Amino acid sequence: APPPEQTAEELHWPASYRPDRVDDRFDAIVIGSGMGGLSAAAFLALAGKRVLVLERHYTMGGFTHTFRRKSWEWDVGLHYVGEFDRRDTLGGLLMNDISQGRLEWAPLPERYDRFVFPDRQYDLVAGRGQFVDGLSGAFPDERQAISQYVGLCDDVRRAGMKFFQARALPRFLAPLASPFLCREFLRYSDQTTLAALRNLTHDPKLIGVLTAQWGAYGLPPAESSFGIHAILSNHFIDGACYPVGGAGSIAKSIVPTIEAAGGSLLVHAEVEQVLIRRGRAIGVRMTDGHEITAPVVVSDAGLVNTFSKLVDDETRDTLGLTALVAQTHPSVSHVCLYVGLNESAETLGLEPANLWVYPDYDHDRTVRANRADPDANPPAVYMSFPSAKDPTWKVRHANTATIELISFVDYGQFRPWENEPWMKRGESYDALKKRYTDRLLNTLYEHLPQTKGKVAYHELSTPLSTRHFSNHPRGEVYGVELSPERFRMPWLSPRTRVPGLFLTGQDALAHGIVGALYGGVVSAAAILGRNVTADAKRRVA
Repeated sequence: APPPEQTAEELHWPASYRPDRVDDRFDAIVIGSGMGGLSAAAFLALAGKRVLVLERHYTMGGFTHTFRRKSWEWDVGLHYVGEFDRRDTLGGLLMNDISQGRLEWAPLPERYDRFVFPDRQYDLVAGRGQFVDGLSGAFPDERQAISQYVGLCDDVRRAGMKFFQARALPRFLAPLASPFLCREFLRYSDQTTLAALRNLTHDPKLIGVLTAQWGAYGLPPAESSFGIHAILSNHFIDGACYPVGGAGSIAKSIVPTIEAAGGSLLVHAEVEQVLIRRGRAIGVRMTDGHEITAPVVVSDAGLVNTFSKLVDDETRDTLGLTALVAQTHPSVSHVCLYVGLNESAETLGLEPANLWVYPDYDHDRTVRANRADPDANPPAVYMSFPSAKDPTWKVRHANTATIELISFVDYGQFRPWENEPWMKRGESYDALKKRYTDRLLNTLYEHLPQTKGKVAYHELSTPLSTRHFSNHPRGEVYGVELSPERFRMPWLSPRTRVPGLFLTGQDALAHGIVGALYGGVVSAAAILGRNVTADAKRRVA
């Protein structure tokens, strides 16, 4: 989207890139200001490192940024998270550490997710006991299976912590310790989600409900790794929360931590290439030809962009990086309809709980049908209500409301326009966008009829929008897809085959805002050679 209307203060922070605004006195350069880039930079800063963050977009935050149209504001990627509002959880501890307490979280109500199927709806209720009781009310004969599912997800979470620790091990130690640390989690991640759940229950409707959050990691049950499904389910099981002031508050709360250590974040700062001399990363070259050096380069640009675009041909061929990229597959692409209304969420009766709408309990069948025929029923439509979630909305955007509707699509139908300039892709592209817009508006009016006639503005983003702004080749939102095979790629970690070059974010560890945060944790740990989580705990103590 074009740059939104901004205040004079916002227009001057962060600063735009100019060669005279950088020097060669940085300890590390981070490419990209998504959650992974910011968290890696912040943990390095807390260790006393001077870090330069370079963001090609006009604003910071990656998928945590927000944008505006007139009096409305929308999130582009973060719609809710679990556990960050509690300091006794690892996620809450780490997020509080890098924001130095500047970021607040508003808890969502106990019923934070509502799954709508053709015959009935199901609410997820915060708390392990309430989760079991709620679903057992709908499936009284499956109480034992539901209880076993909750316990199993917790087992996977514990195994996953050791697996992710292995990603930060020094090169000399990894071959010895990684097999031991990874073995338990790989037993779970090698299974598909569908296979794992069929060991617990044969009720197809219960499986459909337990896997109804599949859109939060982008693969249906027969294709996704149960390891990542279980971690995500466990992440939300005690409830959800939303950043006070909207998702854009996340970056605003972290950047001062980086600046306090002498670091800087610059926007409109596109990196053309990672500089590699004598086999080692020593800095970056900007698209204007200016070179900036530092002993460490951290890429939050994603695996494909880093290895296929930012690394030179000779290094790529010598180290076999092209072959590594070829082993991976991109995650899901999506369309998002941003809706603005000229009445408050309270007046319209919009609740903070998310709505997930499905045409069938068999998610794999609906995904296959939609891949074969894009005009078939959307395999899922997710609705988020930022104006109902944020307690500051009434002050910041009085008498307005916003809704985001997301559906997943096959990138192939958008490929004919991928080389056309943004905002100038022609009538046929606009017609395709209108079909998706009409479909999503119909879903909105069907499930929230009180919004009909109240929509004052709407705008659709497509995978090409994501491709344009995030530079992901297929507009993928979760990096490398989260299949069982992904977790069998030990090289998919913060350390790359290029000394001095590190990955952070989703592809360094796992998907989404939470996965990207932890990607920054393990990236910083690998660079510093220390346990940054233990450091965070000591700072709290």
